[in-house]
Amino acid sequence: MSPVEPAKNNEPRVVCLGDSLTAGYGLPSPDEAYPALLERKLADAGYHFEVINAGVSGDTSAGGLRRLDWSLEGDVKVLIVALGGNDALRGLPPSELRANLEAIVKAAEARRVRVLLMGMEAPPNFGDRYTQDFRAVYRDVAREHHLAFIPFFLNGVAGIDALNQGDGIHPTAQGQQKIADLIWPVLKPLVDATQTS
Repeated sequence: MSPVEPAKNNEPRVVCLGDSLTAGYGLPSPDEAYPALLERKLADAGYHFEVINAGVSGDTSAGGLRRLDWSLEGDVKVLIVALGGNDALRGLPPSELRANLEAIVKAAEARRVRVLLMGMEAPPNFGDRYTQDFRAVYRDVAREHHLAFIPFFLNGVAGIDALNQGDGIHPTAQGQQKIADLIWPVLKPLVDATQTS
């Protein structure tokens, strides 16, 4: 499930494009990260999909855009975009985040890949205006492109000690399960739609 792992088979793919939260930083095994958990959910529900973990620790939205082409190799049906946490930690301009997300979405759409956009939240240390502008980027991109959208990637996980590792940022295995449970009801209709189009 690593980003550089070759395809196991010719099954259609769901690709999770993200940073350390997607990569499963600090977990004993990548099989505990949400992409692997989603693959199991799909299999349990009778779908034959490969889920690719294209998470790279430390990546910004610009980094995700730079490696998008190889991330979309193969028969990709759905792209889950979970980027921006490192943009916020570095205080990068929301306008740059928007430009990068727009480029990712447009490239995916050009390949007829459905996109699920995961919103992120900025830490409060850059002020209310930055936090609001950052949050609005995801909402606006999702609305303008009619994307499947989850407003906050870490909903139900952030700020809960038992669901996060000691750094307070990266989810534990239990926290990753919560993320998979959050994504699943939004992902399933997208997967269904790929089988009827």
